[in-house]
Amino acid sequence: MRILPVPCLSDNYAYLAAADGRREAIVIDPSEADPVVAALEREQLRLVAIVNTHHHHDHVGGNEALRQRYGDLPVYAHASDVGRVPAQTEHVEEGRPVEIAGLTLRPLHVPGHTLGAVSYCVEDAVFTGDTLFIGGCGRMFEGTPEVMHASLAKLAALPVHTRVFCGHEYTVNNLRFAETVEPENEAVRRKLAAARAARERGEPTVGSTIAEELATNPFLRCSETSVQARFPGPTPHDVFAAVRRAKDNYR
Repeated sequence: MRILPVPCLSDNYAYLAAADGRREAIVIDPSEADPVVAALEREQLRLVAIVNTHHHHDHVGGNEALRQRYGDLPVYAHASDVGRVPAQTEHVEEGRPVEIAGLTLRPLHVPGHTLGAVSYCVEDAVFTGDTLFIGGCGRMFEGTPEVMHASLAKLAALPVHTRVFCGHEYTVNNLRFAETVEPENEAVRRKLAAARAARERGEPTVGSTIAEELATNPFLRCSETSVQARFPGPTPHDVFAAVRRAKDNYR
């Protein structure tokens, strides 16, 4: 599978994904149409479907313009997001894989950032939208800490080699915060240095792997004594809530 990150807006990523040897592609989270069109033309790919992780405008803003250009493409989003995702035609649910252009998408319902948030497992990759970032996680606009923590645990349980492709280029800031949570964590320091170097070269920091996130992402490490020592709580989701509050106030 080919995966092409497409920078959009100020710090978003859309993704084009195409099965090996095929010219048909899907786009995941097109926040705007023009960069996606340019990437399709540059790579000589034909768009056959739009896939959304959640309803926020900076992930769905290009849906209608892409359909105007390429025809009545199917638009996939969670069943609970009907009426919230522009031009949605297909209603995905966990446990019901989706076959598109030689790719099998396995939806995981991961509420917390929004109630209808979905991550899509495709071969050895997972597209996480704003649920799991590299070194971080999304804010809880429509869920509780317990719900969000459970969703992140679902992603953390994926095979460790799974590549992580998220919705925003927040990595450097996220890992700077992770360093304040675990200043003794050498894996965080190494990953932060690599992320800074990538950005200086003008390269994206995606994708990470689940193994790297388990070693560096404080929101996946709420059962670690090193995190609990600074953010104590009776349960891991209480620790998660405390870390999330600290990140909300971090600049």
